[in-house]
Amino acid sequence: MNQASNLSPFTFRPAFSTEAERIAQLVNSAYRGDSSRAGWTSEAHLLEGQRTDEQEVCDLIQADHSLFLLCLQDAELVGSAHLQKTGEAAYLGMLVIQPNLQGRGIGKHLIEVAEKFVQQEWGVRKMQMTVLTLRRELLAFYERRGYRRTGLIKPFPTDVRAGTPMVGV
Repeated sequence: MNQASNLSPFTFRPAFSTEAERIAQLVNSAYRGDSSRAGWTSEAHLLEGQRTDEQEVCDLIQADHSLFLLCLQDAELVGSAHLQKTGEAAYLGMLVIQPNLQGRGIGKHLIEVAEKFVQQEWGVRKMQMTVLTLRRELLAFYERRGYRRTGLIKPFPTDVRAGTPMVGV
């Protein structure tokens, strides 16, 4: 799946299970720890610990109707997003761009490619996601892309792989 645009030379393709460790490292670097502070998607001020691990990513890659869509520049992994078909919709999660490359439109492009993918491959026209309520700037980013809040509030996951809240999330 090679998508040419004004953002080329990016290529997009589903991940292989053998890439799970690399994906987990990217996700964790974009959401948590000092490395995440280089970008605007950091959750390091809200949550401690990792966001995911190699096993979770591998499990998601191997699950039915689930994949990680990779954004590559040459051979370098610059972004990824988890996509999972959930009935009449698709779930978009763990959307990340390398922190030092954020703010350049790569995330917007990755979302567009993900939306086209779920339409073409799964016949799905509705995308769902979960965003921390305290991430107002992230909610605004998705709303500018046409996403709408449903009003549904879920409790923060208790799985240690999701991290430990430092504040009420």
